[in-house]
Amino acid sequence: MNPLLALPRGAVMLDVAGVELSPEDRERIAHPRVGGVILFTRNYESSSQLKALVASIRALRDPPPLIAVDHEGGRVQRFREGFTAVPPMRNLGQLWDRDVGAASGEAQRLGTVIAHELSAHGVDFSFTPVLDLDYGHSEVIGDRAFHRNANAVAHLASALCRGLRAGGIAAVAKHFPGHGFVAADSHHEMPRDPRSLAALEVDDLVPFAVLIREGVEAIMPAHVVYPAVDAHPAGFSRVWLTDILRRRLGFEGLIFSDDLSMAGAGGPGDIVERAQAAHEAGCDMVLVCNDPAAADTLLSHWKCTATPELARRAQALARRDSSAAV
Repeated sequence: MNPLLALPRGAVMLDVAGVELSPEDRERIAHPRVGGVILFTRNYESSSQLKALVASIRALRDPPPLIAVDHEGGRVQRFREGFTAVPPMRNLGQLWDRDVGAASGEAQRLGTVIAHELSAHGVDFSFTPVLDLDYGHSEVIGDRAFHRNANAVAHLASALCRGLRAGGIAAVAKHFPGHGFVAADSHHEMPRDPRSLAALEVDDLVPFAVLIREGVEAIMPAHVVYPAVDAHPAGFSRVWLTDILRRRLGFEGLIFSDDLSMAGAGGPGDIVERAQAAHEAGCDMVLVCNDPAAADTLLSHWKCTATPELARRAQALARRDSSAAV
């Protein structure tokens, strides 16, 4: 093996352009600061094509980059043809209202289906479950949320995670500490949630606390400001990520930033300043999506280096079943 490709996973997760790797994709993925690749609908044409794409990504370096996708179900499911159609999580919440046991069983079953189908294609994990509560305010969350009731969300998300783990993949809980209360969409603007920490602790933080106790492998914070707690958005806030998530809630897994190309991430400055601010707040790995020029700038100018702690946390997100060959 070329020794240049024997690289620890770095702190950047980026995307690729199409259904196979371009020379530019290959160069980016081989960069020492890269640790993962996120796939989108544009990267999927067929089952055999996806397996070939993933194999080509994994073959570029050792250990291979983490390969992820947003595969929640409902309107957020990137791979469809040849994959099971996963319903929106609100359907499970509606079933929970009628039959708690049936809803829990169905959540676990769907988690196992998601895991088996992704793992069979070489994908390491999905950015799921969504733990945001369904207050009825947020169109961007909407039916992606299980329920308004925090205990229902914790119950169903826990069951989904059991299914994911049974199928050999990890879970990523999002969007800490909760995106469901605000109407604004952080893809396009900066939402502000005026509630106190005490109010969040008795409601929105409950599912996160439950999943942390059960060993959830990763968490993604929201691009939302909670001014009663901190002036910075959660994804750039040491108060939220270091003081509350790490110290108070005891989370020891990997923290992903949400996409730094989103409008809600614009406060700290350019892409390098955003990545540094997220890293200093406590994010282990930052996402840069749908902006190859920004990705190139970040890889060229950001000075963050791989660490043993990042390696340990990232390895916990790699597929458990190495026999699920691509």
